[in-house]
Amino acid sequence: MATDIKLIALDMDGTLLNKKGKISEGNRQAIKEAQEKGIFVVLSTGRSLLTSREHADSLELTSYLVTVNGSEIWDEKREIVERNLVKSELIEWMWELSKQHKTKFWAISTERNWHDEMPGDLHTKEWLKFGFNIEDDATREFIKNELEAKGEFELSNSTLKNIEVNPTGINKAKGLKIVCERLGIEMNHVMAVGDSLNDMAMIKEAGLGVAMGNAQDAVKEAADWVTATNEEDGVAKAIRKWVLSNTNI
Repeated sequence: MATDIKLIALDMDGTLLNKKGKISEGNRQAIKEAQEKGIFVVLSTGRSLLTSREHADSLELTSYLVTVNGSEIWDEKREIVERNLVKSELIEWMWELSKQHKTKFWAISTERNWHDEMPGDLHTKEWLKFGFNIEDDATREFIKNELEAKGEFELSNSTLKNIEVNPTGINKAKGLKIVCERLGIEMNHVMAVGDSLNDMAMIKEAGLGVAMGNAQDAVKEAADWVTATNEEDGVAKAIRKWVLSNTNI
């Protein structure tokens, strides 16, 4: 397990944010203290810049952002470093799959987020991610199998009821590796904190992988340590134990 943490990578939903979508004062204070100590704090999220930037700004983060599960990486000036696109033909195929099985869906383009609707000029957009929200377990499993058979996708989730689809090989760990290279940090000096399958790669590849108390079982099993839930300042507890403590256990 890593003992010298130089970068903290934080998932947002189910991790940094509570059920109301807010950042607790406890989490906010711990992040502030970590930054004052010279630790880089990076949001590593399935969200787009549009829906994560406000939180990053409110925390006065001075580092990179890994968004859309690693499909986009932004520097400290919020300028694009790297972008990985899903072909529009594949987006259309997934949209048709969603309609065929009557599932809810969302999609993220470089311009905006789409929920249960798509633009008429779909092929003129640049696409970053597609997601299915599926209540029925059998339908979800069928669609997951169809996606896997296509051989074009990196599959994960952010809840037990959804499937998140990125280009093959694109995940939060890959995004963080690029950030670390630019900052001159090795991945074994990273603490990654998350709760869902889209956090699995970074939790496994970071020097210290931390699962939230509310994390999916598979994520807890993959992690080095399990903190409290997102309603109990789990992020702050992890930062205080592994980064801010004098002994740095």
